[in-house]
Amino acid sequence: MLAGLALVSGAGLSFGEEAPSAAELDWRPKSQLPDSVRNSLPAFCSGGYLPSGGGEDGTGVFSEGLDGTGEAVPLQVSGLNARYEIDRELYLQGDVRLRQGTFQVTGSEARYNQGLGQVSIQGPLVSRGDGFLLTGERAEYSVDSGRFDINTATFLLHGPEMRGSAESLSRVDDSRVEIREGMLTTCGPQQNDWAIVASDIELDQAGGFGTAKHVRLEILDVPVFYWPYASFPIDDRRKTGFLYPQFGSSSAGSGAFLATPYYLNLAPHYDATLTPQYIYGRGLFNEAEGRYLSRLGQTTVQLGYIDDDSAYADENPGESGQRWALDASTRAMFGSGWNGYGDFSVVSDNDYLSDLNRSLEISQTTHLQRRGGVRYQTANQYFDAYLNDYQTISDSIADVDKPYAQLPQIVYAGTADAGWLEAGLESEYAWFYRENDSLSGLDKANGQRFRARPELALPMRALWGFSRPSLSLDYTRYDLEDYSAGDGEFDRTVPVVEWDNGLYFDRRSSLFDVPYNQTLEPRLYYAWADAEADQNDIPAFDTAFESFSFDQLFQPDRFVGGDRVGNTNQLTVALTSRFNDLVTGAERARFSIGQVQYFEDREVTLFGEGASNLSRSSLAGEVVLNPLQNLQIRSSGLWDPETGDTQEGRSQLVFHSQDYRYLASVGHTYSKDELEQSDIAAVIPATDRVSLIGRWVYDSDLDRTVGSLAGIEYNNCCWSVQVVHQNYFTDDQELDSRILFQIQLKGLGGSGGSSTSISEAIYGFDEREQRRFGAP
Repeated sequence: MLAGLALVSGAGLSFGEEAPSAAELDWRPKSQLPDSVRNSLPAFCSGGYLPSGGGEDGTGVFSEGLDGTGEAVPLQVSGLNARYEIDRELYLQGDVRLRQGTFQVTGSEARYNQGLGQVSIQGPLVSRGDGFLLTGERAEYSVDSGRFDINTATFLLHGPEMRGSAESLSRVDDSRVEIREGMLTTCGPQQNDWAIVASDIELDQAGGFGTAKHVRLEILDVPVFYWPYASFPIDDRRKTGFLYPQFGSSSAGSGAFLATPYYLNLAPHYDATLTPQYIYGRGLFNEAEGRYLSRLGQTTVQLGYIDDDSAYADENPGESGQRWALDASTRAMFGSGWNGYGDFSVVSDNDYLSDLNRSLEISQTTHLQRRGGVRYQTANQYFDAYLNDYQTISDSIADVDKPYAQLPQIVYAGTADAGWLEAGLESEYAWFYRENDSLSGLDKANGQRFRARPELALPMRALWGFSRPSLSLDYTRYDLEDYSAGDGEFDRTVPVVEWDNGLYFDRRSSLFDVPYNQTLEPRLYYAWADAEADQNDIPAFDTAFESFSFDQLFQPDRFVGGDRVGNTNQLTVALTSRFNDLVTGAERARFSIGQVQYFEDREVTLFGEGASNLSRSSLAGEVVLNPLQNLQIRSSGLWDPETGDTQEGRSQLVFHSQDYRYLASVGHTYSKDELEQSDIAAVIPATDRVSLIGRWVYDSDLDRTVGSLAGIEYNNCCWSVQVVHQNYFTDDQELDSRILFQIQLKGLGGSGGSSTSISEAIYGFDEREQRRFGAP
């Protein structure tokens, strides 16, 4: 049935004028875009696309030509001129518009053969949907089947900002599209910096994937990679097939590498990715990742393996070139507050991570952790039972300094109300073990430790302040093997008294017509612990002396871990003042200062470390300023009022612009007679598209540079590149250097890995990377 014939006026394309592509129809210079689009564009984009102008139904050209019941709907057409032969043919000319259900198209001429149910449309034709725009020279449309064939087609996907062209494009049915001699890219019109080109592309919307034959990646119209066949997802569903190849230069300086990842969609709840790669100078290297999702949680296993690393064998005579690594993690939620977890990492040799690792989620470190257990947590109870061990991968760490394994460690803590009182318990059981064949004395000891700290407190709280006196008993028992200082079974009991008090005052005022609230928060904290002075017959399984800082003002113990309990009799006096912006709620400034008055000498040590006979601590202070949303100034330090010397200090200024294009930080770290370093880092745009990246760390004690990073970044709206030269301080007190780079193709991914090193060096760079391609 034919309906809706109407003659309307309209303007057409002049004879001889070349029809614009789909991308050109909606592309506008930045100045001509709506504010909502223009304000979201990065500075390095010269323009963008208008918002999608879809049909009323919001489904577009690839939707069904059927009504809601599945029945065929009438074809509606209009044009400036029409000639109609009853039951045979309708000919339309000038500003032709066709619509059937959700299908719609405009052109210059159309001829509808009612007998065949076929419409021939002459271009330039345009078909627009929600998030999709299509143009072409001529097309055929089947009224009965909904098949749509268009020649010399161009298309634009608004969501991913992907445009393309094809020699011909066919919508075979409701969910299948075939493209011949197709090209697609995320670059703007007339800017084919990179493109994916294929002889045949099929998009299966029902299956959620596409396939392509004779695929190649072109850079500036020059082919650089070729795949005979590729399969790829077109929605959130997963599909087995090759992923985009990865290429670049090894961070270990061994030359170029080429990787071809292959994804295996084995089942809805588990999959795998295999990544064979060739590294110049090393050989064939393989990485694999498997993921399994159950109703309880997810498990991930990653493996790296190379059978014969020629570079490693040459550098280490007598060593096998066979190298491998394994990283596994699992998380499970059992319900009712219970969960399980596990992490396990192991490498074949100490140099694996620096030489080979690229995708395994193991960071460069000195100890690889293996830990697994179960945990239970509610509002007032906590239970954790786990096994914990390490692999040490640094040649510079002696056996005596390697950490102990906990086989197992069990922790329980809980609180309960008892009328006006609050009862609490912190407890722990651990079996400590490490290889001790080469050790002697206390370092050789392994064994069990049980620790419990019951507490009884009287908490009192009000809007204007608080007071919390408490009494606890710190009890520890040991059962040790290979113990050389006497009987391996002994215990220790230390009573601890604490009384924490605070007041809260505030007033309202204004500064530069901005209302703010200023607080004044004095705090008194008293702690007393009656511990025996000599505890050095106890091994140090997990204990360290904590250097004094502002955070320690309100702690009863100067040791962390369970093998030392420090004796103390001290009073802390502290004062904090905050300035809160009443318009935004932000804390604009915080000033804190405090000092500890000691009434007894601190005699307990960790093998000579931690004793002191000073009657007062250094003044500990902290200043945090947030004058602007994007600017923070933080300074903390220790000052000795007796000598007038600064004992420790750390100051840092951090700034970033709203869009994170500008990043800057300046810092200074000082520790008397130990360390003094200054560092400065910045990312500064030289132009809208070029940014300079740099960081410099200088050690005043060594009178030398101990780290630097300098590079350049280029961005445009469809690709970017970073090239960075980095100097870093090694364990042997020498500066080593390397060149890092990263290429990013918008919508396609990238290769190289400079961003990771830059992020570790420059505050805010991670956020900048996320926003770098932030165009809508």
